[in-house]
Amino acid sequence: MKLSRLVKIAAVAVAALALGAQTAFAAVTITAGGSSFDAPLLNSCKVAWQTSTGNTFTYNSSDSGTGQKNEDAGIFDSNWSDSSYTPAKASVLQIPVVMAPIAVIYNLPGNKDLYLSQKTLSDIFAGVVTKWNDPEIAADNNGSATSVVYAKDASGQVKKDASGNPVVLRTVVTQRHYTLPNQPIHLIARSDASGTTKNFVTLFKTQFPSLWTKALDKTFANDFPGNINDPANIGRIQTASGSTGVAALMNKTPYSIGYAETSYATGSIRAALIQNANGDFAGPTAAATAAFVGSATVVNGGYKFDYNTKTPGAYVLGIVSYVLVDSAASGANAAATTDFIKYVLSPACSTSAGAVAGGFAQVSGSVLAYDNSLIAKLPTK
Repeated sequence: MKLSRLVKIAAVAVAALALGAQTAFAAVTITAGGSSFDAPLLNSCKVAWQTSTGNTFTYNSSDSGTGQKNEDAGIFDSNWSDSSYTPAKASVLQIPVVMAPIAVIYNLPGNKDLYLSQKTLSDIFAGVVTKWNDPEIAADNNGSATSVVYAKDASGQVKKDASGNPVVLRTVVTQRHYTLPNQPIHLIARSDASGTTKNFVTLFKTQFPSLWTKALDKTFANDFPGNINDPANIGRIQTASGSTGVAALMNKTPYSIGYAETSYATGSIRAALIQNANGDFAGPTAAATAAFVGSATVVNGGYKFDYNTKTPGAYVLGIVSYVLVDSAASGANAAATTDFIKYVLSPACSTSAGAVAGGFAQVSGSVLAYDNSLIAKLPTK
């Protein structure tokens, strides 16, 4: 089905009340685990939910692969994954409650913006471009570049047209003059089985299949087109576990580039602007990701993105993350888990500090309707 352009990307959506209906059970502790991509949002949103309900939510951040394995093994009350999969139990639902951008993060001296075409980005992560002053990167960062500014309403929210598309206020042309350093590019990727990695590499495999020929995998070392253990790559390409590990390693590694949630672009790390098929450059904001996600389609419960969308201002590294929950579960913990999912999908969660910092925002339209239809199958008492 075609996704509604009303999608307000990012982490959250459901028509349920912000705090969800309270169950008749006494306060309980519910546990969840998996995707590190979702951790900033969930840990931000849980605070008000816990205060309101008296329940406790504990999140064990690891990676999407672990989340899927845990769900199949019946570990935790819910699990979270940045990619869909085939659950071991037919009663497990995969609900797309989180939408947000993957940021391309970099550590370069100074505070200049880094502009990258999709091809240049692919060549960097494929090991084709290995120096920061490579002509390919230089071409992206010198001369004029176009970006889009969306119109906002009185409350600061991006305006949408009748079709749900962000309303373009104006187009801005920036003159870029960036003398890039004559330094090797230190590539830092995820070491674990990550849905973030799978979504990140999907862009490359879709747009540049002759280069990214290996079978799509959640582990970057298995996706890398060449030999990641080649002597030329030893030391230049490093990996770390989870987004926290990637950001920590990048902050102490000058001239590095990697990928993680937008909220990790702190300290010495900045987020790059990526060129879309419309010809303009966009950063990892909620509005820009909404423009991209709005062109996606749903196939067998998973999202298929259009990396060639001509929607102005679209940021082409938006992803959907799923909560994995067993609809056959029952009891106090199951009811509290349903209530927490409803809260994550509420405006109260989408305006929390973690949601704003990570580029998460409230989902609406057909995605919201789809979420509601699945949540109706979950226990509430």
